[in-house]
Amino acid sequence: MAWTRTYQDAEPQRINKWLAQSGVCSRREAEALIGQGLVSIDGETVEDAGRKITHGQTLTLSDSAETALGSAFTAIIHKPRGIVSAQPEPGQIPAARLLTHDALWGPRGSSIPRKDASLPALGRLDMDSRGLLILSEDGVLAKALIGPESDLDKEYLVFVIGEITEDKLALLRHGLELDGRKLRPAQVEVIADHRLRIVLREGRNRQIRRMCELVDLKVADLFRVRIGPLTLGEIPEGRWRPMSPDERTQLIGHSISK
Repeated sequence: MAWTRTYQDAEPQRINKWLAQSGVCSRREAEALIGQGLVSIDGETVEDAGRKITHGQTLTLSDSAETALGSAFTAIIHKPRGIVSAQPEPGQIPAARLLTHDALWGPRGSSIPRKDASLPALGRLDMDSRGLLILSEDGVLAKALIGPESDLDKEYLVFVIGEITEDKLALLRHGLELDGRKLRPAQVEVIADHRLRIVLREGRNRQIRRMCELVDLKVADLFRVRIGPLTLGEIPEGRWRPMSPDERTQLIGHSISK
């Protein structure tokens, strides 16, 4: 289904700037789409890359434009412990090495990424943690997931060693600092003995482990199960699948709506 949205601001704005601010694509990508005749306003194809959209007008990207924007490779991985999502040091195994035909989960018609593809992690998991990890060369998706304006929440199941008290839970929820900066409020609840469910809206380096250390709890297992509307689902540990166009659209749209 073609992407359609009505412009609500009072002041006119260049189409490429508005699409970029909406997280749909970069300005350069927007100009390329206009040049290919894939953008229309109120049913009329836009031919001028410098054209502005005005209040009440409806912009539509054709199905071909949606396909072009979603063509960058994105993988959803169930990362095991011992695999690194950042740049590996000698002897370490990078998460991208899991993207093989044998590890593919689901229909076998999917292609694997090029050997020279740059696939950074969009929201890292440290080597000792496991669960949902996204690798992608999609710049628009990266902005939605880890850009400075991203507000997507991330859900973790955490097994801790130590006594869990109400005072500790209160501090974990709102009251801790890392690196001299106060942390944003977090959702923290006890779901079983020594097991916590933690939802964050930021991603400091080893944040949950360091938060727990500050209240005298030691993380024995950290498992990410969700990023925004995307859940890990039933992907087995060590396996992966491509992200669908609908999942990409939902992640970008969820980030914008916050």
